[in-house]
Amino acid sequence: MPVSLNHTIVPATDHRAAARFFASVMGLPELPPDGRDGHFAPVRVNETLTLDFMAVPDPEGHHLAFDVDPETFDGVLARLRSAGIPYGNAPGHPDNGRTDHPLCPRGLFFLDADRNLYEVMSPA
Repeated sequence: MPVSLNHTIVPATDHRAAARFFASVMGLPELPPDGRDGHFAPVRVNETLTLDFMAVPDPEGHHLAFDVDPETFDGVLARLRSAGIPYGNAPGHPDNGRTDHPLCPRGLFFLDADRNLYEVMSPA
């Protein structure tokens, strides 16, 4: 069996708000709270990967990168623009409004309230 990532923890001050934010931008479903006393707020990314947002006292931002098809990229970009969420083409400039990514034809970065840096890359 090949190795695949099943889930990862995403630290957040308010795990449910962070999960809701990520799911809304990416157009993904939030799942019901999970874990002991619902301490995880899961978001299903695809058939094999779930992000489990977890509340921690002082979250340290993580970097999570996603490959998407052009249609999904367009949807993410439209939702960011519609919500007035800053985005940019480089990790050091996630607010310059550009999508000319250095590693792919179109890509962007955006931050959540806890400084988790999300990267979305498209081949066209």
